[in-house]
Formats: sequence, structure tokens, C-alpha cells
Amino acid sequence: MEKKITHRKSKIGPAAWSRIRLFATDVDGILTDGTVAVHSDGTESKTFSILDGMGLVRCRKAGIALAWITGRPSGATEARALELNIPHLLQGRVDKLAALQELATHLGFTAREVCYMGDDDIDAPALAWAGIGATAPDSMPAALAAADLITPRAAGRGAVREVCEHILNARVGDDQR
Repeated sequence: MEKKITHRKSKIGPAAWSRIRLFATDVDGILTDGTVAVHSDGTESKTFSILDGMGLVRCRKAGIALAWITGRPSGATEARALELNIPHLLQGRVDKLAALQELATHLGFTAREVCYMGDDDIDAPALAWAGIGATAPDSMPAALAAADLITPRAAGRGAVREVCEHILNARVGDDQR
């Protein structure tokens, strides 16, 4: 019998969201549904959500630093990152925690100022380290256990947008104080 995932209501307060200065995500299984189509000529394709893209663009315009950290190099990922103007694309990095910590240090951010979103065992340490760790409901058990937030929307179907909205809504609240 398969265990049913229940969505955790976010207990992350506006103050925690308003501290976020870097939003970093995994790619496959977060920005996509985890499927990679490999064509007979050796090329690949992936499907990215327009909802997620709009959320990332809005975060970038609001001054949030953005990064994608992926264990698997991909031309499709590079093309989408270029299209969305994602300034930090770290490909071929299976030690997500080390990659995230190096980037945060380079940018001058503490763990509390970082939100990381990932879906697999190799993401769990980065999820636990970040001030806010988020994942999608179809993620692996280690990621689900390490996350502070499990989005109602699925990976590749608006889950990243939900996190973007939390970050942006907290910043609007800061502007009104």
C-alpha cells in the first residue's frame, strides 16, 4: 500500500519569508516533472512550467538572487535558464549542499537568507541547511522529511511559483511597514 502524502500547511511566518535573498532550486523533479525525453538523435527535451517561469522572473525583478543547482548537465536546462535570465546555473553538481553553501558565501548570504527547493535524496542536506527548504508532493521521502514546506502543486506544474509567491508576498508586506 502506497503512503498518501498529506500537504503540510506552511508554518513559515512572513518574517522568515521576508529574509529570503537567494532562491535556489534543483531542476529535474522541481522545475520539471522529472521526465527527460531522449530522442533517437541523442538530443533531449524537457517541459518547463510557464507559471514557474513567471514567478522566477518576478522574483528576479524584485531583487531576489536566483540559482539552479543540478546534478545533471543539460542543454535544455541551459536554454531555459538563459531565456529566464537565471544568473547562477550550476550544472553537474551532485553535492547540492556544498554548491549551495559556496554560492551563498560568494553572494554574502547566510543560511537564513536562502530558500532551497529540491526533490531527491541529494537535495535533502541543502533543504535542511537553508533557512527555508521547500519541495513538491511527489518528492522522495528524504526530501519530504527535510523540507519545511511541501507545495500543493506538483513539480513542473507550478510548485516553484507557489514558493515565489510566498517570497514576493512577504516583500510586499515589508514595503508597507
